[in-house]
Amino acid sequence: MLVYIVDDSGRVLLLRDPAGDAWELVSGALEADETVLEGALREAREEIGPAVRLRPLGIVHVQSIHYDATVRDMIDIGYLFAYDGGEIVPGDDAAGFEFHWWAPEELHLEDVRVVVPHDQKWLFERALELHALWRQVERPLQPVPTQQIDQL
Repeated sequence: MLVYIVDDSGRVLLLRDPAGDAWELVSGALEADETVLEGALREAREEIGPAVRLRPLGIVHVQSIHYDATVRDMIDIGYLFAYDGGEIVPGDDAAGFEFHWWAPEELHLEDVRVVVPHDQKWLFERALELHALWRQVERPLQPVPTQQIDQL
């Protein structure tokens, strides 16, 4: 699972292990009996801290991938969140990691190494476009009228 976290300025959050040279998305795997949303939120909490507030926006992309010799095929899910605030403190799975908010134009710099999911740079673009679309049409959720619920 890849977790795209985008702030109000349209920047995406990436992490880097100080021992490495590449910036990466929050990522991980679903646990047994966990929904996609629950897994994405858990991974975010484990890697960027429990104080971070995220607004779930939905799935960016789903695809099957060949992982390795042990786990031959996997379903990879990209989930998009809007960052609603809270202190970022890498911990648990990302203790000691650095974090940085990257503007879209910075993601394409040749001197910055960003691990691109399955060499598909368009996934970053899609996440940023979906976030921008959400910001343009944001509106409060309306309750479903009772008579419509009864008809279901």
